[in-house]
Amino acid sequence: MRLLLVEDDPLLGDGLRAGLRQHGYTVDWLRDAASAEAALASEHYALMVLDLGLPDRSGLTVLKQLRQRGDDLPVLILTARDTVEDRIRGLDSGGDDYLLKPFDLDELAARLRALLRRHSGRADNTIQHGELALNPVAHAVTLAGRPVELPPREYAVLQLLLENSGRVMSRSRLEESLYSWDGEVESNAIEVYIHHLRKKLGSDLIRTIRGVGYIIDTLS
Repeated sequence: MRLLLVEDDPLLGDGLRAGLRQHGYTVDWLRDAASAEAALASEHYALMVLDLGLPDRSGLTVLKQLRQRGDDLPVLILTARDTVEDRIRGLDSGGDDYLLKPFDLDELAARLRALLRRHSGRADNTIQHGELALNPVAHAVTLAGRPVELPPREYAVLQLLLENSGRVMSRSRLEESLYSWDGEVESNAIEVYIHHLRKKLGSDLIRTIRGVGYIIDTLS
């Protein structure tokens, strides 16, 4: 799951990037509004964590422009601005949640999971598909009640396909979710991950749409 972190403090940004990676996110970290706006215009993200006090202009400007384009990307505002007026302004500008510094990383991760859950229209954290269940909180997968061990990138591919069941995910879209800008993409990585998932979860779970991508069909 690819996340855009916009935070100008080098120590906090570095710690957040490391912590969010431990929670299974692929993180692109930027330090100013202009870079964030360029990234949002060209890349696909599942979430954004946005600081308001950026060096070139307010993070609220980034947020307002995002919403004016009709982009419903879930955004968590992370800031030291703690007045009621600041919180109201952030939420009314299009923020989905608001967390004050200092904060606990586990709480941030829980809030991000809640944003993803609401964005997907689920009431529960667990993503259920027949006998297959994926739990983002425990980072666990079960099939017919039996645990299935998946390496992080296989897990990430499965989560994205399940989150978007009924929609075809292109190879490039899957790659974007797995690799940050500093990550090296192997030429056949997605095909390998799909092959392993089919071996572990059943050959009919993930369907190939030739020349387009991969899909997990919705269950009737």
